Amino acid sequence: QVQLVDSGGGLVQAGGSLRLSCAASGRTFSSYAMGWFRQAPGKEREFVAAINWSGGYTYYADSVKGRFTISRDNAKNTVYLQMNSLKPEDTAVYYCAARGGSYSRVSRLYDYWGQGTQVTVSS
Repeated sequence: QVQLVDSGGGLVQAGGSLRLSCAASGRTFSSYAMGWFRQAPGKEREFVAAINWSGGYTYYADSVKGRFTISRDNAKNTVYLQMNSLKPEDTAVYYCAARGGSYSRVSRLYDYWGQGTQVTVSS
């Protein structure tokens, strides 16, 4: 069992930066692949980024590639999403998720979810 707590969201102007954090409970965090997803009002949840258990492999949606960076610190049981050059279309609730397998962009394959953190980018 893994419990995830998302934090770090807020209001930022276009072009600004935010860093999201996802703190996980449990001693097996390092065995899980982690992902970030987002959901804007009236839209389906979409994949943002994922990272394998060691942090050696990462995967990004085309819409955030080159602007967002996913990373993890297994000693701190935490995964991060550094978001730079933010755009109004990045506005959404952001969720971290964990799965006991290889990383994936498919949300239904993830076993555990955080509560979400709101990111609002003003133009």
